[in-house]
Amino acid sequence: MHMADALLSPAVGATMWLASGSALALAARRVRAQADDRLVPLMGVLGAFVFAAQMLNFAIPGTGSSGHLGGGLLLAILLGPHAGLIVIASVLTVQALFFADGGLLALGANVFNLGVLPCYVAYPLVYRALARPGASAAWVTFAAVVAAVVGLQLGALGVVLQTVASGISSLPFATFLLLMQPIHLAIGVVEGLATAAVLLFIRRSRPDLLDEAAPRPASLRPLLASLTVAALAAGGALAWFASTQPDGLEWSIEHASGAVELPAPQTGVHAALAAVQQRLAFLPDYALPRSAQAMEKQDSPAWPDVDAETSLAGIVGALLTLAVVWLAAAWLKRTRRRGGA
Repeated sequence: MHMADALLSPAVGATMWLASGSALALAARRVRAQADDRLVPLMGVLGAFVFAAQMLNFAIPGTGSSGHLGGGLLLAILLGPHAGLIVIASVLTVQALFFADGGLLALGANVFNLGVLPCYVAYPLVYRALARPGASAAWVTFAAVVAAVVGLQLGALGVVLQTVASGISSLPFATFLLLMQPIHLAIGVVEGLATAAVLLFIRRSRPDLLDEAAPRPASLRPLLASLTVAALAAGGALAWFASTQPDGLEWSIEHASGAVELPAPQTGVHAALAAVQQRLAFLPDYALPRSAQAMEKQDSPAWPDVDAETSLAGIVGALLTLAVVWLAAAWLKRTRRRGGA
């Protein structure tokens, strides 16, 4: 559900940048006040894990579409909503800057739809279930599915409203809405089940991460090692088996407009940001630039796509996300010390 710049006007894009920036400023203040440096390594490794997991598109049977884990809800559950927002914003920033996945003008909208809404609106729905003493696996699963569906439904609605408010595409409101909501309902159910599976595993192995009142052991090394291996395996090999079908947003655009991809304006802010993204994105579409151009001409991609460039993109992206999150956490730690001095 990563929006491209072709869907947004500069006014709407700037408004969403302001909204997401304000939410991130609030999140940064809250994380800085928590002063829990033991979570910093976990933030970085979970960011790398979510980056890699988002490369694993799964097919939605009978639709010709696919979806992937959003990750915002999972991050909010494991890290808290404020740290979760910082991490998912870092993932989306790395994707936009270095992989041309989502536009730069649309980055604020993507952070809002995939970060702010899951972390601050959907997360409370599942938090109550996790905080409930003795909650059964079925109850946790139900709560995770409901929260994921609500988060994605709100995110999909946000995409529709932001696109229509921009008025630069030919997508009709009613048609676009009736396509976006049902397909993201199906994606939300799968994301909820995947989120529940991770939660139940962590509840068995590290229940302290799901209980804020529980004392936290000094070492998270076993969990960090497991997540690191999972991130490298997902980005380095499992991404070969990702569905080649268009994701829910691309599928909706194609069925609403008849075009696989909408052209962005070639002048003004759109052109300037496209030029910046083209210079920075050294692995556009998760492949080397020359290969990315060849892929655009390929009618039916192979599956599974055993490709060294996909593995390179997955591993590099995970490591870049890890570094960005750790740099953000180091900056927050430094400003906290200055504020306390």
